[in-house]
Amino acid sequence: MRTTIDLNNDWRMVASAIYTRTSDSKILGMSEVDVTDLEAYVAAKRKQGVKITVTHVLTLAAARALKFEVPELNVYMVRGKIKKRPQIDAMVSVLLDGSEMGSVKIENADRVTIDQAAEIMANQIKSARGGNENKTMDMKGRLAAIPWPFRRWIFNVLKFFTVKHGLSIKSLGLTPNSFGSFVVSNVGTLGLDLGFPSLMPTSNIAFVLMLGAVNKRPWVVNDEVVPRKVMWLGSALDHRVCDGSHGGRLFRYLKYIIQNPHLLETEP
Repeated sequence: MRTTIDLNNDWRMVASAIYTRTSDSKILGMSEVDVTDLEAYVAAKRKQGVKITVTHVLTLAAARALKFEVPELNVYMVRGKIKKRPQIDAMVSVLLDGSEMGSVKIENADRVTIDQAAEIMANQIKSARGGNENKTMDMKGRLAAIPWPFRRWIFNVLKFFTVKHGLSIKSLGLTPNSFGSFVVSNVGTLGLDLGFPSLMPTSNIAFVLMLGAVNKRPWVVNDEVVPRKVMWLGSALDHRVCDGSHGGRLFRYLKYIIQNPHLLETEP
């Protein structure tokens, strides 16, 4: 049992500069899905030595959805115009140590197989836990060290160049694509049945996908009520670049891959 909690860790210090009261428009959506067969698939792959989780599957599913079903979501807004990203990268939130959150990026995630994703994420998580986070997330430590209120001022300057004008500050690891095409976070592993994410202002991404906890629930299969493993999917989408129909197409594709995870074993 932890007796001390750092209420002002690097991320909390940075968050105080990033977030203000909610004023931007976004679309929130959620869907309940049966993952009984998917969990069996994950268990079978782990027996083969491929250490994947539901997070790996849904991250790649979302990437392929952007490739084949909703390419309109692989975009960002700059100077009032929507621009297409050069590739599909996935940013996955991970728990590094205790309550400290970090992230790993899977570049060209739409081309990655499930076996490759397991290796990529394992290596990046090991590196991050060793203190070698990617440049983008390493910025939180630099921002956290700046006294208030200068922290907010500097953040706004960085946001002005990278988000509003689409410019890159490569020395700081900041570009319009620093946070990838979308973010995935499995809040179910943190004890939440469902979570609705925020669209972090600096990310300029079209959507964030939240994975909830897996629980055994009564479910209708072939007109019979049977116990199944069920989880909630939640998402926030940037209403500036998409509508509810895009979210519907995204979730339909996610459900398709949940039913056919073997499709992720080969490059599309």
